[in-house]
Amino acid sequence: MAPSNPTWWKESVVYQVYWRSFFDADGDGYGDLEGVIRKLDYIRELGVDVIWLNPVYESPDRDNGYDISDYEAVMPKAGTMATWERLLDEVHRRGMKLIMDLVVNHTSDRHPWFLESRSSKDNPKRDWYIWKEPRDGGPPNNWRSYFAPSPWTQDEETGQYYFHSFASEQPDLNWRNPEVREEIYRMMSSWLDKGIDGFRLDAIALLAKPDGFPDAERPEDIRYLTNNPGLHDYLREMNERVLSRYDIVTVGEAAFVTPAEGLKFVGEDRRELNMLFHFEVCDEMASWDMRRFKDIQRRWYEGLWGKGTNSQFLNNHDHTRQVTRYGNDGRYRVQSAKLLATMLHTLPGVPYIYQGEEIGMTGVRFGAIEDYDDIAMRNRYAEEVDKGADPAETLARLAPLSRDNSRTPMQWDGSPNAGFTEGKPWIRVNPNYADINAAKDLADPDSVYRYYQSLISLRRTHDVMVYGDFAEWPERRGDEHLYVYERTLDGRRWLIVLNHGDEPARLDRPERLRGLSLRLLLANYPADPAEGEDAMQLQPHEARIYEVETNRN
Repeated sequence: MAPSNPTWWKESVVYQVYWRSFFDADGDGYGDLEGVIRKLDYIRELGVDVIWLNPVYESPDRDNGYDISDYEAVMPKAGTMATWERLLDEVHRRGMKLIMDLVVNHTSDRHPWFLESRSSKDNPKRDWYIWKEPRDGGPPNNWRSYFAPSPWTQDEETGQYYFHSFASEQPDLNWRNPEVREEIYRMMSSWLDKGIDGFRLDAIALLAKPDGFPDAERPEDIRYLTNNPGLHDYLREMNERVLSRYDIVTVGEAAFVTPAEGLKFVGEDRRELNMLFHFEVCDEMASWDMRRFKDIQRRWYEGLWGKGTNSQFLNNHDHTRQVTRYGNDGRYRVQSAKLLATMLHTLPGVPYIYQGEEIGMTGVRFGAIEDYDDIAMRNRYAEEVDKGADPAETLARLAPLSRDNSRTPMQWDGSPNAGFTEGKPWIRVNPNYADINAAKDLADPDSVYRYYQSLISLRRTHDVMVYGDFAEWPERRGDEHLYVYERTLDGRRWLIVLNHGDEPARLDRPERLRGLSLRLLLANYPADPAEGEDAMQLQPHEARIYEVETNRN
């Protein structure tokens, strides 16, 4: 069958740049935009099409830029607007595109809008945020926030509480107010007019709030913060007023969505967003579970295929590095990193690469809470210790899923601070940088980086990886280690074989494949191209991509 609604962004591979940990050009210990410019050739050589840049807007930086105090200025840590404009030009000059991370659910409490809003009950911007009277001398309801025990903070001047889905320094905007929406749309248009190629929309499922803010039966289950009535009205309006007027791509971050709910965001007939980050894996699958992962992939394929586009990722700036959390970062680190890459780049959807993933960087465990910068982890640690929990046990329990596991500096080489900075890094470098770094990978033709290059090249030159139908081998559907599936398009048929386990495995060839030959396209172990007539002997964490060919007699 021919590709369904082919577009440039469906064929892309996205590379996420968490700039403060990428490369420090001025020696202050923070990565910056100038550092990104200096490393653009490294990104381009990988073969990616799109760069996703984490927030660079003016911010007090309480939540690493996700607390914006001026949407139309660049924070000094990152650089200047002139440097940002040069970055955009340099990205485009290399044939790549740039999408900006944008937060429109909330602002910083230092934003001029909020400073006005909190100044008095009758200020014209009072209704730009969500204010409520106390209830029985306390917060208006019993909810939790993502980052704090309560989403309500009382303002001493007026006595009312303001609402924040995240930290108290991040008050939520009131999207029911049309003036707020108009200003957001104007701001978004101003960035698109500068020439950017799209947005990653942070926490986009939180824009609509429940009527009346009623108490929750289970406050700890914070699903009530997301996907409320009115959300898709806002997104359709955003698309009509802004997004549809540009040739761009949008991806929305949406927790607690099912495939049916996800299709509301990305259905091509709905005119809202292009792609979605759902978190059935990263938020809800704490450690690797092959059967559960297969089920997630199957349901999302069945729910979206031919109607909307999925995203494929296993880590980002909020989640522990994939080879540590979902792979084997010890003996089989290299093989495991390549297998996970093979899986993400051959499953249906657009693959995302988080900086350092392409060299197999691992998660880190710090020994003291003071070494962690993650505001969510710090707040949870303080809350539990204040209730009497043992500090060491609390740290050990919270550390594996800390967001800082993925935020340590990019490991460029074996020099001090991994070549990231000549100053003191804002967060500690992973001690294994002498063994795992980009310089070593670039020098090794069999490295993780070079494998990613090959994968991306295959995707660029073979539409079957992008538009091909997906089907699992039913014989291995319930296997806890083997993942075997095919992609087919216009008579072309590819077979992907993955042994996601620490032990060797045998894969018998089913009767329906007898009489067909398999041409090996890519593998993470040396493999006999002719092997596989009756069975394959797979090594731990082995990955292979075959083209299935009809034998000619």
